[in-house]
Amino acid sequence: MDPTVSVEYEPVSVKTVLAEMKDTAELLIDLSYSAVLLGSDDVAAEVLELESKMDVLQMRARMSLLMACRSTDDAEALAPVLGMVGAAEKISDAAGDIAKVVLEDIGLPESMRAALPEAVETLVRATLAADSPLAGQTLGALNLETDTGVRSIAIRRQGTWLLSPDRETTLEADDVVLFRGPEAAVADVYRDATGAAYEPPAPPTGSLRDLERAVDSIVVMKDMGELAVDLAYGAVLFDSQEVAAEVMELEAEVDALQSRFEVWVLRAAADIEDPVSLRGLVHLARSTEVISDAAQEISEGVMRGLSTHPVVAEAVQESDEIIVRTTVTADSDLAGTTIGDAAVNTATGMRIIAIRRAGESARTGREDADWVVSPGPETSLRAGDVLIAKGTRSGSERLTDLAGQ
Repeated sequence: MDPTVSVEYEPVSVKTVLAEMKDTAELLIDLSYSAVLLGSDDVAAEVLELESKMDVLQMRARMSLLMACRSTDDAEALAPVLGMVGAAEKISDAAGDIAKVVLEDIGLPESMRAALPEAVETLVRATLAADSPLAGQTLGALNLETDTGVRSIAIRRQGTWLLSPDRETTLEADDVVLFRGPEAAVADVYRDATGAAYEPPAPPTGSLRDLERAVDSIVVMKDMGELAVDLAYGAVLFDSQEVAAEVMELEAEVDALQSRFEVWVLRAAADIEDPVSLRGLVHLARSTEVISDAAQEISEGVMRGLSTHPVVAEAVQESDEIIVRTTVTADSDLAGTTIGDAAVNTATGMRIIAIRRAGESARTGREDADWVVSPGPETSLRAGDVLIAKGTRSGSERLTDLAGQ
């Protein structure tokens, strides 16, 4: 934030500010990695603008919390809220650092840009053709995310970026749209938008083994960090120490990956012609670790037995992307199938981020664990499974209906 900009107290709702901070933090993660993938100074510059906006939001949130705190009971209830404000600010700062990798031309190996598309699902930059069937329609009317799982995360129009487009946003010819989602669905949307076939980035050639490992570790760290943020908000929303414990495990795994990453980068530096080109990797890894640390801070209050303040749960529910929990009933179409076979993402626009299932964990293999974290298309669904998913409000209703609730 520009230190010369004056910020004064305004009587704003803490719930509204928290919801905006959550949405802004998640958008910042998307846009920062998108800037790296696309090598776009424009997108990176927008990240820094949003980072500045987040600075103002967090200051106003802190002012409002201070005004609301009048007793020791208030302090205990609001301490976790203050932690969430600080965590969102950390995510914002980390995203800004990622954007600077692009703006300051710090440098990244080509293998990083080739690996990122899978890490951010598939992300494409599409310019809408004049005869595109998408032109002239609102995102709400198109219902892309619910019908296909593809989301428009930003639109550039006449040199200005529209961030977090909503259902009322109308797509226009010559709009540059960032679409994100499953590769097959993104390819269809890209063709509708541009009239041309989508061609995924070519895999790099001649990469060194240690460099490949370093790049792969950042991709995994990014996925784990984003999942940790999603689960952290879920832990707060459902006041679940079990989900918060999964956040702690993910953060520990990211730390372990960071250590291995450092070894692989140092080894790779000895074998490449220009070791300085690895600086961008180091910046990405450090910022990605900060994001997972912030996720732990979001859920820390739950882990310490502090009840979730109602304003936090309401803020999470009122954000652009909501988190929902539903149970698969015995007569549900989901029971006895897999996430991929049921095409949950395409059918509902919701992404299942965790499944509570007594007695096993697909990720850790511990007998006493009962959460399947970051389930994939092959993950089976059973009667009694508790699903935690993230997506649109209309999509949550579809998922709930599909689960038989």
